[in-house]
Amino acid sequence: MTVRVSPTGRLFGEMFWRQRRDTALCTAFWSLHQVCEALVPVAIGLVIDQAVSTGSTSAMLWSVLGIFALFTALTMGWRSGFWFLSKAVTEESHVLRMRVVRRLLGGQGIRTGRQSGELLSIATTDTQAAADSLELGSRVISALLGLVVSTIVLLRIDWTLGLGLVIGIPVLVLALHALGPLVERHTSAQQQAIGRAAATASDLLRGLRPLRGFGGVDEASRRYRTASRTSLRANVGAVKAGAAFVGVSTFTTGLLITIVAALAGWFALEGRITVGQLITIVGLAAFITDPVLNLADCVFRLATARASAARVAEVLAAPERATSGVRAAQPGPLVLAEVHTSGLDGASLEVRPGEVLGVVTGQTTTADDVTDLLAGARAPERGEVTLAGSPVGDLDVASLRQVVLVEPHAVDLFGGTLREVLQSGDDRDDAALRQSMAAASVDDLLAEGGTGLDRELLDHGLNLSGGQRQRIALARALLADRPVTVFRDPTTAVDAVTEHAIAEGIRSRRAGDDRATVLVTTSAPLLDRCDRVVFLDAGRVAAVGSHRDLLTQSAYAEVVLR
Repeated sequence: MTVRVSPTGRLFGEMFWRQRRDTALCTAFWSLHQVCEALVPVAIGLVIDQAVSTGSTSAMLWSVLGIFALFTALTMGWRSGFWFLSKAVTEESHVLRMRVVRRLLGGQGIRTGRQSGELLSIATTDTQAAADSLELGSRVISALLGLVVSTIVLLRIDWTLGLGLVIGIPVLVLALHALGPLVERHTSAQQQAIGRAAATASDLLRGLRPLRGFGGVDEASRRYRTASRTSLRANVGAVKAGAAFVGVSTFTTGLLITIVAALAGWFALEGRITVGQLITIVGLAAFITDPVLNLADCVFRLATARASAARVAEVLAAPERATSGVRAAQPGPLVLAEVHTSGLDGASLEVRPGEVLGVVTGQTTTADDVTDLLAGARAPERGEVTLAGSPVGDLDVASLRQVVLVEPHAVDLFGGTLREVLQSGDDRDDAALRQSMAAASVDDLLAEGGTGLDRELLDHGLNLSGGQRQRIALARALLADRPVTVFRDPTTAVDAVTEHAIAEGIRSRRAGDDRATVLVTTSAPLLDRCDRVVFLDAGRVAAVGSHRDLLTQSAYAEVVLR
């Protein structure tokens, strides 16, 4: 029979396997610490019975040395275990964070209904909380070992007390474990609400300028307040559940210790045990608080870790929008052959080296599909997409990005200055940066403020207008100078004069026998600079020709001249 492992369980298994050495060493050292701590009351009881009561100087000297060695091992065991644990958690949180980031930012993309703010929360907070679960195994094993040692000692002193702990402790731990799902539900709700609040805040900040333009700030603020209050209520619920859990575990543990201590005192009065054994029993009863509360805290921490790990596993297991092969991509014709998607119905087109190709459609879904297919960001339902004769699905995504660059309509700028925003990892000199900015008709920014390329920008360029951000993204794509560059509606936020200048800049900048440029747009000035224009209607190729020739067709003219 095949045992199916959940994505969350598989994630936990992978984490512990990767960090098996450090977690095993942590477990060993913490187990040493717990055993030594359990032996402290035993040692003190022996000192009283064997040294204090007898008055033996040599026995007292050996007792002092023994207790010193015991406390040294106890202290070093804890510190060493903590060092190995910290190393394991730090490494594993980094591994999980990088896996999530690569999954989100990789060329294949993933299908997920979560917003960007939630994904950011998963990549940071949840990966750390999931990695913290590495501590739980070491704590559980060491705590159980401490309880076993304590129980054995108590059984040797008096079987009644030992038997009571053997029965009472498992019942207590199982009862606390039953409260775990309640804590997990509250914690999961809290994390979901925090992620939604972060997503709402992110959207509000990024859209603040247009919101101010049409007076939508009040409504956006109201939505954020609602999401924030929901997050607050979920957080309060999680804290209440955790506090109730800790309160119950503390009360029941204290009750168990009180009963054990009372019975030990009664037995000492009856002469069944010695004074040293009484001190040992009371000390062990107090010590038992630590491992039992450790186990209780592990149940609480496991609930939190499981909720976070489930979100991380969801992202890692999300289906890819496109696959990545192993073959290196080479420049050449980029061809869509009889492709079928939600927005395309058997469409075919070829992007040839050395040409500027325009793609026109009045349907947003069709434009999205063409852009994604050219980028290799999705696979067609039927048909084939090839680059230089090789199916795009067989190509390594990293090498594909070095050949084909797609500049989407939604602009994302990263960096604190113009220079940082424009650089794409190729270390171009300032002259190349200025030429690209001139081609994108955004070189006017260089004169403002007198700082040139060192002009400071806010996060995502929020101190720029929408048209300026769009033109900087265009300049960045031109600077990258890939063999194939695809632009999706690159001039929707600029005026007509600037649009004509950009059209000429793209044409002159991308001129060459080996460069191919695709403009998915309805802009007449851009289409007028294209060598060929492919008109898609109802997902099919309706016409191919120059922009001016196609203007004689009413369907085409209606799309580009409206």
